[in-house]
Amino acid sequence: MINLEFNQNEDLNKQAVSELKNRLKKVRLGGGPKASEKQKAKGKMLARERINYLLDADTPWLEIGATAAEGMYAEQGGCPAAGVVVGIGYVAGRQCVVVANDATVKAGAWFPMTAKKNLRAQEIAMENRLPIIYLVDSAGVYLPLQDEIFPDKEHFGRIFRNNARMSSEGIVQIAAIMGACVAGGAYLPIMSDEAMIVAGTGSVFLAGSYLVKSAIGESVDNETLGGATTHCEISGVTDYKHQDDQTCLDSIRNIMGMLGKPKDAGFDRIKPAAPKLNEQEIYGILPASREKPYDMREIILRLVDHSEFEEYKARYGQSIICGLARVDGWAVGFVANQRKVVKSAKGEMQFGGVIYSDAADKATRFIMNCNQKKIPLVFLQDVTGFMVGSRAEQGGIIKDGAKMVNAVANSVVPKITIVMGNSYGAGNYAMCGKAYDPRLIYAWPSAKIAVMGGGQAANTLLQIQKASLQAKGTEVGTNEEKALLRGITERYEEQTTPYYAAARLWVDGLIDPLDTRKVISMGIEAANQSPIEKPFNVGVIQT
Repeated sequence: MINLEFNQNEDLNKQAVSELKNRLKKVRLGGGPKASEKQKAKGKMLARERINYLLDADTPWLEIGATAAEGMYAEQGGCPAAGVVVGIGYVAGRQCVVVANDATVKAGAWFPMTAKKNLRAQEIAMENRLPIIYLVDSAGVYLPLQDEIFPDKEHFGRIFRNNARMSSEGIVQIAAIMGACVAGGAYLPIMSDEAMIVAGTGSVFLAGSYLVKSAIGESVDNETLGGATTHCEISGVTDYKHQDDQTCLDSIRNIMGMLGKPKDAGFDRIKPAAPKLNEQEIYGILPASREKPYDMREIILRLVDHSEFEEYKARYGQSIICGLARVDGWAVGFVANQRKVVKSAKGEMQFGGVIYSDAADKATRFIMNCNQKKIPLVFLQDVTGFMVGSRAEQGGIIKDGAKMVNAVANSVVPKITIVMGNSYGAGNYAMCGKAYDPRLIYAWPSAKIAVMGGGQAANTLLQIQKASLQAKGTEVGTNEEKALLRGITERYEEQTTPYYAAARLWVDGLIDPLDTRKVISMGIEAANQSPIEKPFNVGVIQT
């Protein structure tokens, strides 16, 4: 299979992964060396050091939103990783969500994307009934942007609502106050099941000393106002007092080691096995160009245990591949876009990446079958959308597409989505995009997410802009038209990159394709701690 094209693909895909790793290295520096040294001078560990100390050694860590807010808030000096480190890991053998404010980034202040990332962490904990650990070190809301973070439904206040809901549902929450914890943010640790505080560096209060002086004229220092001694010995607000970060984190590990076992959702798992085919070959199989065809089966066979795949209706609806396999021992149902041109038994040539009526019909039935069998679903996206044109419309493509969207929306088994390539238009929805509640959604560096492809969109936007200029009496010459098109294309293409999507948390993160098995396995392990309680029902479905 190895040839010149394979080698070219391999080189370009490895370069893309190298760029991703370099960006992640930069993100992990947080607010930079100077800000880090200031934290160290106070006797504090950095956010990622705290997480590394807390997690079990030699266990996987799945970071969520590592590149969140990248390229955003330039006027404010940027906000690496949205000022908070989030992920799924293992503490005392128990899988959990960890959230750690990064005080090197604007003193851990909350930007709009910080709130969105925290809410995503809570959503993952709630959906999967995972314990959640908060390592709090934050100056509170970033006031210049308060109107974008404070009052709306999915803003700052939703976090405390979620604290209350998780508590009522028995989802364990442990909070450690390891730095500042101010104003509304003070409710997060105190609404957790248990709150501990580090003496000398941790403080929690509704209003700091300056605001107290301004509001009521009282002169008081922050330590007396809300330090560890005040809240562990006088107010009773916090439950445990620790001398430093390490002993605080040791205490969390000790508590986590005593939790009762979670309920089992019953998803099937056997002894894990590696794929027989070389996973590294994915780099060479995936074309460097998003327009070029390839056989999605070759990708699947390098993701699944023993490279064994039980394909469903292999010769029908071939533009979507469906089938059963195992990933790291877990039984899964794959729904994947076929990217090569196929020919139906009726003689119709079907373009790769396009969803046709027969494929939508097949996928709908397969999704329903997986819900019937209690098998988690994995969606592999490289989709340009649904087929258009008179033949498709007369064949009922809208009806068949609606059927598939219905089945995806109403699925009760966990869904995990990997955006490998194109993710355009309604194809994003049918293949379980962010709006359809995947438990996890990650993208490869080769991903593109948009309402339509760049060429189509740029030409459409050009026509709109030309019409607007002409309406104002401005004629557009050939050279001006080319310049307009070039500018529009560059802006649109920038907005379709996986980094643009990850910065806004349209996906949970970007991964090396070789980490796909880890994402799927950890996602299903998390979901297995949340038994399915809602019966599967698609309601009124188009037939």
